[in-house]
Amino acid sequence: MDFSARYVALGDSFTEGVGDVDAGRPNGVRGWADRVAEQLARANDDFGYANLAIRGRKLRQIMAEQVDAAVALNPTLVSIYAGANDILRPKVDIDALLIEYEAGIKKLAATGATVVMFTGFDARGSKIFGTMRGRTAIYNELVRGIAEDHGALLVDYWRFSEYYDWRMWAPDRMHMSAPGHINMAKRVLKVLEHDDSIDVPPLEPVRQLSRADALRANARWVREFAAPWVVRRVTGRSSGDGLQPRYEQLTQMPALKLG
Repeated sequence: MDFSARYVALGDSFTEGVGDVDAGRPNGVRGWADRVAEQLARANDDFGYANLAIRGRKLRQIMAEQVDAAVALNPTLVSIYAGANDILRPKVDIDALLIEYEAGIKKLAATGATVVMFTGFDARGSKIFGTMRGRTAIYNELVRGIAEDHGALLVDYWRFSEYYDWRMWAPDRMHMSAPGHINMAKRVLKVLEHDDSIDVPPLEPVRQLSRADALRANARWVREFAAPWVVRRVTGRSSGDGLQPRYEQLTQMPALKLG
């Protein structure tokens, strides 16, 4: 089917929608990109959406697997976020990676599509991920330069202070929760200067934990999320192994009102 407007979302777990659980959708998630697509579809019945993102993908994998596939879909709008999984590795050459990232952005921009890029989040509130803050800041400056040089729009995640609230994060403390994804959809639509009918739901009251309860919660997080994540890194496996893109071809999304 030919669509007059075609949105293609590229990236890793951030764009796939991990943390926003929906058992009725491909890979069991919904995510901010689906929510953006639904809002755009409300204004255009002839709107197609593809989501090529797969959790765990590193920047070079995204460039190799997703960019040409996106170009082949003749997009009018592309969003891409790549590099977060590289930054978390023990060693990374950010300058070399961003040279490859720029080549991909140049290829996407050459289609004539509007390209949307993201800075990385400032994880200063996390004792673990906050140690990568310097790397992320370098990455962000290079991303800002690439966006400016190629006329891409920029969603400046680094400056979104609402994400310092842990309720915007899933239990794994690595991915956004459903409210986090809903809020991100609203942020992206603002950059696109597109009206929306999204209401970010009220956050649940913060439960005050005793020191003992907090220690037990941290131990459970290490056992259920942190340790498996480390094991995957050591063994060279990925959470995305065996997964296919959620919407590999352009799909007509239902124009749903977000709640």
